[in-house]
Amino acid sequence: MKEVTIAVIVLLFAIPVLSQHDHSDIEGPFQTPQEVTETCLMCHEGVDHDLKQSRHWNWLGEEFTGKDGLQQRVGKQTIINNFCIAVASNWPRCTSCHIGYGWKDQSFDFSNGNNIDCLICHDRTGTYKKVPTDAGIPDPSVDLLKVAQNVGKTSNENCAVCHFNGGGGTGVKHGDLDGSMINPSPELDVHMGGLDFTCATCHAGENHQIHGASHGSLASGTNHIYCVDCHETRPHENKTLNDHMASIACETCHIPTFAREEPTKVWWDWSTAGDDREVLLDEYGKPLYDKKKGDFVWGKHVIPEYRWHNGQADYYQMGQKIDPDNYVELNVLSNDIHDLSAKITPFKLMRGKQIYDDQNQYLIVPKLFGEGGYWKTWDWNNASVLGMESVDLPYSGSFAFIETEMYWPINHMVAPAKDALKCTACHSKDGNGRLNWEMLGYSGDPMKTGGRKTE
Repeated sequence: MKEVTIAVIVLLFAIPVLSQHDHSDIEGPFQTPQEVTETCLMCHEGVDHDLKQSRHWNWLGEEFTGKDGLQQRVGKQTIINNFCIAVASNWPRCTSCHIGYGWKDQSFDFSNGNNIDCLICHDRTGTYKKVPTDAGIPDPSVDLLKVAQNVGKTSNENCAVCHFNGGGGTGVKHGDLDGSMINPSPELDVHMGGLDFTCATCHAGENHQIHGASHGSLASGTNHIYCVDCHETRPHENKTLNDHMASIACETCHIPTFAREEPTKVWWDWSTAGDDREVLLDEYGKPLYDKKKGDFVWGKHVIPEYRWHNGQADYYQMGQKIDPDNYVELNVLSNDIHDLSAKITPFKLMRGKQIYDDQNQYLIVPKLFGEGGYWKTWDWNNASVLGMESVDLPYSGSFAFIETEMYWPINHMVAPAKDALKCTACHSKDGNGRLNWEMLGYSGDPMKTGGRKTE
């Protein structure tokens, strides 16, 4: 425990944060938000250059060599998910969570540093907000001068605006990030609630290169944060528990369930959208249907899905052929029981049904938001025409719906040690533990059969 405490203290003092300089001498008025950024850069020279290299700005991970031997970058710009499907053709709605101003279509100038939104991450007044449908532009009610005069280091509230509300509301997308994590109890998250960590305690990096692997970084296998970055590689007093760390990710035992205070979506069926029907609420008070989006299923105290993972994943690429007689894996985790670098790791497995071109046999990027979009016309065919034009792919004029699956990493809501999984949660006498040993590649419970299967 002593070594762990020292490591945490060292980490806390090593985190670069925005100086708490008194900004009250900033003068206005500001006619546009870009004028605020110009003012920021007068003192914080070069920060725009750093930010323009970041994942937050580009919505892309690092460049890497794909299986086809070609260089590629993967991120929110390029992937299809089974929530609101894709950014392309829906920019003004999706980019309300971009750290910039004006990304309303594919012509957005990523080289213009004045379009960087400094305030969304550094507002300390609690009054800053963006128009949800206007490509990241601040709400007209915001007093830009007041906010600029009161900037400071990032807070959980700053991060929560986008990261806790992805997919259309609190907890919808991730399952381990929702409004309850802004100021969690120690029982919900031992780091943020018990040790007063903020998001930046773990995620802050140098030169605005934020640590932490989301989808773009999973594709390239980079930028991960691991528990052992702070904790010892053998942190337990019990030798058997320490031996488990060769095959088991820390989160597997220390995040017994997710969505513990607020429910998360676990199923989204786009094929039923467009009907005028009564909206019923489930046991959590969440809607089971939305005319714009279709049917939902919500979960609370969700037990994760457990898979071998070595930090990488392959992602469905736009235009990639699918098998219409099977479900579509939007991301495929690497690797399996034979990979000694892989560990059994917890995930939220999001399932749903979404639109695809049943002649060309690939997923469709539909235009949902804005003029001609599905939410205006209730016409999937027209939405498909416009959406596929935005990604320069042919559309046959014929569509259907297919089931999809996507894995989302579970890293937050770390429970106190007393609430970690007990041995019997996985190694149960009746064989009904939470791990599916055969699916993971074992011939049975390894406590009975011994070790990793090697043949």
